[in-house]
Amino acid sequence: MKSHKIVLGSGPVGWTVAQQLAQQGHPVRVLTRSGSGPEHPLIERLTIDAGNIDQLRTAFSGADAVFHCIHSSTYSADAWRSSLPRAENAVLTAAGEAGAVVIFPESLYSYDTPEQLMTEHSSRQARGGKRGIRRDLLAARAASATPTISVVASDFFGPQVLTAHAGERAVPTLLQGKRLWVMGSARTPHSFTYIPDLAAAMVRASTIAEARNQVLHAPTLPALTQQELAQAFATAAGLSSPKISAIPGWVVRAAAVVSPEMKEMAELLYQFEQPFIMDSAVSERLLDLAPTPLTIAARDTVEWWQQRA
Repeated sequence: MKSHKIVLGSGPVGWTVAQQLAQQGHPVRVLTRSGSGPEHPLIERLTIDAGNIDQLRTAFSGADAVFHCIHSSTYSADAWRSSLPRAENAVLTAAGEAGAVVIFPESLYSYDTPEQLMTEHSSRQARGGKRGIRRDLLAARAASATPTISVVASDFFGPQVLTAHAGERAVPTLLQGKRLWVMGSARTPHSFTYIPDLAAAMVRASTIAEARNQVLHAPTLPALTQQELAQAFATAAGLSSPKISAIPGWVVRAAAVVSPEMKEMAELLYQFEQPFIMDSAVSERLLDLAPTPLTIAARDTVEWWQQRA
């Protein structure tokens, strides 16, 4: 009998990972507070508290891989600091007892030289705020006795992706023919990761011994400007060139003085004011994967949003 795969969380990453695992014939347990998740004969949806280690131990029984896709519901450094390290420690402990590897989706926040091309070998020693928290989480995984794999992606787009720069802030606006407002610059190169490519990398990495205790990069397309990505969505929808304007960084920083939400966004403005480019060539060779062509990724993204509407 095949070992169970555990997916914690049913957000866009967890949902897509669970779907791909089940489509490959693996029995999957999706663990959430609400009991949500994709429907499939091989997917069992369980309601648990991911911070309760006894519940995790029971759920992890018979599993050989745990995909930890739960994140904080609040986009703030304080919320991350109070919840994420504790949750990851509980998962690592329970997974280690079960003999399972833990696979994490990861961001580029911890990279401390983002003005340079970011590769699997780049320094990840950023300090302060959310960036420092991501650095500390990676360090805790490296120090854990439980084997881990962290798969880094840039900003997501694709089916299931809602709260993202290329999610509900962008695609529905374009489909309605309205002007799209983007952060920083519409014409600065920026890496975007198609979420099925991230999920595929996480699933494949869980089966490769050489991937254990590594930080990998999800297969990611060559960097696009926000203008180019918006045009790809518009073309996929059969629309004319989209209307795009940029919100200057100084506007966001000024709003951050009075708005906690803008303060959290201002911390990461550097990603959209200068080239922000990751390379995934090393990981693509290890995983034998390549990014989905933009025309296909844009088409599937637009079709998902159209069906949702």
